[in-house]
Amino acid sequence: MRKLLNVYQSANSIDVALLITRVSIATLMLGHGWPKLQMLLSGGPVQFPALFGLSATAVLILAVFAEVICSLLILIGLGTRLATLPLIITMLVAVFLVHSADPFAKQELGLLYLMPYIALLLAGSGRYSLDYLLLQRVLKPAYVKRFSVQ
Repeated sequence: MRKLLNVYQSANSIDVALLITRVSIATLMLGHGWPKLQMLLSGGPVQFPALFGLSATAVLILAVFAEVICSLLILIGLGTRLATLPLIITMLVAVFLVHSADPFAKQELGLLYLMPYIALLLAGSGRYSLDYLLLQRVLKPAYVKRFSVQ
């Protein structure tokens, strides 16, 4: 009971929470992106809104990039902070442009996806990610060598 009421979290529990957040949000978003990818590859007519002076196909390509490619990057924890940016933009466009005239219930899903992306942008991917492995194996030896006392 004391552990449940403790407001101080260990680094490991934060890393586990970031892993769960990354894997779950990326998997859920892939469920939205996969049908868009199939629509794009089908060669049939594109049923998608044209925005910002771009064609419906161009907007669909951007949505597929965000929802499939960026979700896969977040899933494995590679370039996580950078990969959240297209997804944040996609969710903002979906909520405030595409569904702006719709009732809140229609906008709610985009807002619910937006929150973990903002959290991942701020917190990063955590220890259980490729970002962490690359930092430890590639960047850290160069950083240590450069600033070591001789």
